[in-house]
Amino acid sequence: MTEMFAFDFMRHAFAAGIMIALLASVSGAFVVLRRYALLTETLAHSALVGVAVGILTGAAPVWAAVAAALVSAWVIEYLRSFFHLYSDAVLAIFLSGSLALAVVIVSLAGAFNSSLFSYLFGSILSVSSEEVWLVLGIGIPALGLMVYYYKELYFIAFDEEVARTSGIPVTFINFMMVSVVAVIIALSIRIVGTLLIGALMVIPTVAALRYRLGFIRTVALSVVFALFSVVAGMMLSYAFSLPSGATIVLCVLVLFIVSLLINRR
Repeated sequence: MTEMFAFDFMRHAFAAGIMIALLASVSGAFVVLRRYALLTETLAHSALVGVAVGILTGAAPVWAAVAAALVSAWVIEYLRSFFHLYSDAVLAIFLSGSLALAVVIVSLAGAFNSSLFSYLFGSILSVSSEEVWLVLGIGIPALGLMVYYYKELYFIAFDEEVARTSGIPVTFINFMMVSVVAVIIALSIRIVGTLLIGALMVIPTVAALRYRLGFIRTVALSVVFALFSVVAGMMLSYAFSLPSGATIVLCVLVLFIVSLLINRR
């Protein structure tokens, strides 16, 4: 099995996958605690709109995806915070709207582009060294922001109004969080896929919550679950010629089922 590390593309895939697993599991903890899990799928579909625009216009799809995800995240948070709309309603509107817009843009391109297909289901084995450095260059500052503001994020997740009256800059923290999540998702869809990144961000945290270990230990356990899923999924994918992104998600689903069986109460 170790012979797979002789190939550059496998080393790039492992490096990118491990970084994405770390980012997704840490940010996913705050998303899940806020009952905001649908945000991941919504922003993934919004990023897909950016990818479609990039493919249609010849622009860089990754940066177009980041821009589309960021704009969607800001508008969603603005509508939720200042118009006091229900979070699930806003997310449902953007989820369906962005998917419809992506389909229209793809139809304008004249055909279903194979490059777009890789963004739907991921193409971790074709990740270049430049993309690995891009993930590291943006991912490390994003992770640093979440670690720096983790107390505020934890407080807001459980009671936003009390956090506001306690002097915490709730609006700034909320916009910062959705921005970080948007960037992580936009960078991840090239690796895991639009249809799968939500699972990698949500399921490890949900599985870790079953063990009732406290916040810090729960986040650490979700990171372990995500990293194990990426490594095991990549190895199974290499050994049996399976789709990498889907295999990774199936591995994390197995961990979730095991967590349910162990902690049935």
